Amino acid sequence: MSKSRALGLLSGGLDSMLATKLLMEQDIEVHCVNFYTGFCVQSHTGAIRAKAGDPPPKHDALHAAQILGIKLHIVDISEEYVEIVTNPKYGYGKNLNPCMDCKIFMIKKAWALKEQLGFDFLFTGEVVGQRPMSQRKDTMPVVPREAGVEGWLVRPLSAKRLPETQPELLGMVDRQRLLDFHGRTRKPQMALAKQYGLTDYPAPAGGCCFLTDENYSKRLQDLWDTRGEKKYSMDDIILLKAGRHLRLSASCKMVIGREEAENNFLQGFRLGRILIRAHGVPGPVALVEGAASESEITTACRVAARFGKGKNLATIEMIVEQNGRESIRSVAPMPAEQIPETWYIA
Repeated sequence: MSKSRALGLLSGGLDSMLATKLLMEQDIEVHCVNFYTGFCVQSHTGAIRAKAGDPPPKHDALHAAQILGIKLHIVDISEEYVEIVTNPKYGYGKNLNPCMDCKIFMIKKAWALKEQLGFDFLFTGEVVGQRPMSQRKDTMPVVPREAGVEGWLVRPLSAKRLPETQPELLGMVDRQRLLDFHGRTRKPQMALAKQYGLTDYPAPAGGCCFLTDENYSKRLQDLWDTRGEKKYSMDDIILLKAGRHLRLSASCKMVIGREEAENNFLQGFRLGRILIRAHGVPGPVALVEGAASESEITTACRVAARFGKGKNLATIEMIVEQNGRESIRSVAPMPAEQIPETWYIA
């Protein structure tokens, strides 16, 4: 009899790794898929903060697949994902996280890949009661039903708390060897990881999506509010991840680097924006985007000067690069108490 074949969603977190191991232990052939949405915390945070000489940041899912010894398919869904973020049928969670719509969309995509590659069923690392929006016992059946895969999605970590799936009923999976984890505690997962000898995995309770982050969501909402429409580009969502963001007016915003790595990162986004940096003294790189007036550019120079080593000087020269041309402005650094709290977006 040929092996059963399962395709799983692998984030690289502990739950999806354990779900994969549980099925591998039943001699099921397992591949996994990881979807790129553009909102991944780990990949961009590591790249932004990387310093010279640092090893390249790990891709959590690739690293997990290497540890598990399985094949990983990486699929870019970022363009189609815009509609999920901007118009979720099931709304948002605590922040701008469309968790239900996201999961349904990814399961649909995974099912299409399963059909293409000839796998028997899908699985995830979901745990009943772990997340308030998409993993309540009453909402977990909604995902496979809405995705059109009802009965063919196995959740190995919580299977004994859920109705039997077709792979279990047909003998592709031994239900007795699946688990009954539930709730938000991660102690059972950590104990199982120890049993399997898994030690190199991300923080068990860590989120993997910027849309669950309150500050990031405020920045994205500000972008939508000021543009008057819920749209974004890949440059937009990546730039929202770095620096301090200050709204100088309804028409312009500035982003200020907080460390050398962020300064280097921000310089890569100068096209179509105004780049500001101090001349002669160490200081941050700042970007101004939108329709900035001359007085707003000067204000941005003063604010940027405030965050540099020359903040106590009477005046400081700032280099302003706009449309490929540089000019110098001599400004007085803005005292901290003169920067309104309302300017800080997050």
